[in-house]
Amino acid sequence: MIKFIVLTTFISVCMSILAQENHIIAQGAEVKLVADGFRFTEGPAVDGDGNVYFTDQPNNRILKWSADNEQLSVFSENTGRANGLYFDKKGYLLSCSDMENEIWKFDMKGGYQALVTDFENKKLNGPNDLWVHPDGGIYFTDPLYKRDYWTRDPEMQQDGEHVYYLSPDYKKLIRVATDLEKPNGIIGSPDGRLLYVADIKAGKTYVYEIQPDALLTNKKLFTSMGSDGMTIDSDGNIYLTGKGVTVFNPEGEKIAHIPVEAGWTANVCFGGKEMKTLFITASECLYSLKMNIAGVR
Repeated sequence: MIKFIVLTTFISVCMSILAQENHIIAQGAEVKLVADGFRFTEGPAVDGDGNVYFTDQPNNRILKWSADNEQLSVFSENTGRANGLYFDKKGYLLSCSDMENEIWKFDMKGGYQALVTDFENKKLNGPNDLWVHPDGGIYFTDPLYKRDYWTRDPEMQQDGEHVYYLSPDYKKLIRVATDLEKPNGIIGSPDGRLLYVADIKAGKTYVYEIQPDALLTNKKLFTSMGSDGMTIDSDGNIYLTGKGVTVFNPEGEKIAHIPVEAGWTANVCFGGKEMKTLFITASECLYSLKMNIAGVR
């Protein structure tokens, strides 16, 4: 009787997980190859019209997928080796440009300016991923990945690998998390109350509460999985990357895994007119998957 109860419970749990997975992914949908031939894709970000921008970092390019005609075009070929991308509330494209370890802001004509060039007169390690708070402030991670295109001292200039916050007026840059081994992927809740940060070296993702002064408190383990990049959907589910895409509900419970035929899945975002297509940057390719649930801009 005990074995039967355990088996029944296990089957029930599996069916529950499968039901949740089927709920978020459109019926019959499969991962679709959108484009290939890149060297390494990263940092997908969606604008207000559902267009998706992503980087081909080794080739120093930002590309654009159009929600109108589903065609690709080159947005910029002078990106400062852009990695993570995110749109701010005014429609500017922000980038973690690690040629000189800076945060850049692009207008839609490709013009740019550097918003962050250093911290306390020392170069950052290499801004990697970023998220814009509803108040316009920018949270970003700064791990060290030594690049073969650097011509300067490749050793760490800061005293560790941390998370930073840039004020909405771009005048104040502060550290907000200094207790992570290698922070990488980052995303916040749409209401601006929670910040999720993946510690890829530790193999964990944490969630913090964001205070009115932008500082982070009440750090909690969200899940024992790290991530290169991440996104969030309208139900508060968190999407982590690495070997495919793994989805967790707001309580940190795994509800889906999306296999991707690539050596490494770097990042994800929602896009398209209805924000119901998941775009996946993975190694030399860009993939998409139709979803039942929408992302958030």
